[in-house]
Amino acid sequence: MAYVIAEPCIGVKDTACVDACPVDCIHPHKEAQDFEASTMLFINPVECIDCGACVPACPVQAIYAEDDLPERWAHFAKINADHYEKK
Repeated sequence: MAYVIAEPCIGVKDTACVDACPVDCIHPHKEAQDFEASTMLFINPVECIDCGACVPACPVQAIYAEDDLPERWAHFAKINADHYEKK
């Protein structure tokens, strides 16, 4: 089970979660070329170690354990995974 960033992140992109992640699995970073073009941040489901450090760091409560995603945002699990498959 990985953590997933959902709709509340859209347009916010606060990178406190990036700084809290011990394995650097949340992207894009502020310095990345695609940061401005991206509408939100994404968690790599393969690299995520399920530590949960990102959850309390998120100021808009956009991060959920995949099993705890509200039904209305369930499709964000695929959105996060797809972000990394296209690279």
